[in-house]
Amino acid sequence: MASMDNTIVSTAMGNIVAELGGFDKFVWVTSAYMVAEMAGMPIFGKLSDMYGRKRFFVFGLIVFMIGSALCGTASNITELALFRALQGIGAGAMVPTSFTIMFDAVPVQQRGKLGGLFGAVFGMSSIFGPLLGAYITDHIAWEWVFYINLPLGVIALCMIAFFYKESMEHSKQPIDWLGAVTLIGAVVCLMFGLELGGKTFAWDSAQIIGLFAGSAALLAIFLFVETKAKEPIITYGLFKNRIYSTSILTAFFSGAAFIVASVYIPIFIQGVLGGTATNSGLVLLPMMVGSVVTATMGGFLMTKLPYRNIMIPTLVLLVAGTVLVTTLGTESSRLVVTIYMVLIGLGIGASFSVLSNAAIHGISARQRGTASSTLNFIRSLGMTVGITVFGILQSNSFTGKLSDAFAASGMQGGGDVSFGDPRELLKPETRANFPEEVLNVITESLSSSITFTFAMAVIPAALALLVSFFMGRSKLDPSAEEQVEGGFGH
Repeated sequence: MASMDNTIVSTAMGNIVAELGGFDKFVWVTSAYMVAEMAGMPIFGKLSDMYGRKRFFVFGLIVFMIGSALCGTASNITELALFRALQGIGAGAMVPTSFTIMFDAVPVQQRGKLGGLFGAVFGMSSIFGPLLGAYITDHIAWEWVFYINLPLGVIALCMIAFFYKESMEHSKQPIDWLGAVTLIGAVVCLMFGLELGGKTFAWDSAQIIGLFAGSAALLAIFLFVETKAKEPIITYGLFKNRIYSTSILTAFFSGAAFIVASVYIPIFIQGVLGGTATNSGLVLLPMMVGSVVTATMGGFLMTKLPYRNIMIPTLVLLVAGTVLVTTLGTESSRLVVTIYMVLIGLGIGASFSVLSNAAIHGISARQRGTASSTLNFIRSLGMTVGITVFGILQSNSFTGKLSDAFAASGMQGGGDVSFGDPRELLKPETRANFPEEVLNVITESLSSSITFTFAMAVIPAALALLVSFFMGRSKLDPSAEEQVEGGFGH
């Protein structure tokens, strides 16, 4: 539920804005959820180490359900954004804690298998979200995009409340309040700067520069505070563990590369090739299948091969797939695009399952929540920064190429369409308004700007591959892990 709610709202936004109004504020509906979720991840991860997993998972689930119920009753876009922030707080507690509970409760011998299934679930939810959102919006009502969480949440709540028996002893420790406040402030300023920059305010405006400066200042304070706190939210000592630090970096870079493919391949298919699919759930199905295959396979192989030996070949596929999509053009066939998508899916899948296990390798049970939540936080940050930075590159490239093409041909084009947003060109009614020669120029420009963006995305994909070479020879060793846990079990 928590993972899917990042994307399920995207296809319902047209109906939501049409009913509630506030077109100028709709970006906050997604942003409020992401900001609250990301800010909460490391904090709730640390709290679960200190006071137990169950109470924070149940807390997150209840808050998420309350937020979901309120979202369906929102009467305007501002209310909806506030209720989405409440949902995000619940998700920030649930996502990292769910992984940590799995690591705690499952015997070490089964952890790889279950890790593969967890990875597959998260990979599928990110793609099925828009598909399910489109179906619910078209055939039921947009409110049920949120209400669907309630019956699922009740089932999960009952199962956790009655069947999850937590046996770990916890000692009350001081909460790092200053660290929590400065971390939340840094994330909020960064996210709002990325979301508003180039849209509501110019990138060089005082507002955006102020948000980025505020984020940098708060981050610096947070990093200093963590060196003095008795129980820091992020423990620097963890980064001395080579496999932990390399897993974190690999997640950051691979997440940035993968999100570019997830966003721009559907735009390429619909805007350049004239695909008929109207939501990314169907378009990205081949990528989803590929990611599920290697997520599951990676989980099974963890007890047999070092984490590095699983990540390197899969990340080679991610780099290869990203390089190949740079060769696409207006004459490319859907079959070729599908093959490239499968390669990218195969390349990213193992990171969902293998990196989650690698990040806690050799780490005591009392620090697992911190380790797992920091990985999820960094991966989400990589995706957010990635889609913002590459979105700017694509938009500037598209606008530049379009201006050059029209100037060279002497044609007039554009009208009232915002060419900075390629999604405008996905609408059949928009495309029908252009003469064929103008549409050809637009399509060529869109194609070359997207392939340029893919070429830039090769950089984080290659960095992820490079970092994975330094992961060492560690693998999931049940006997060694049991010694680290010191008899801890559920």
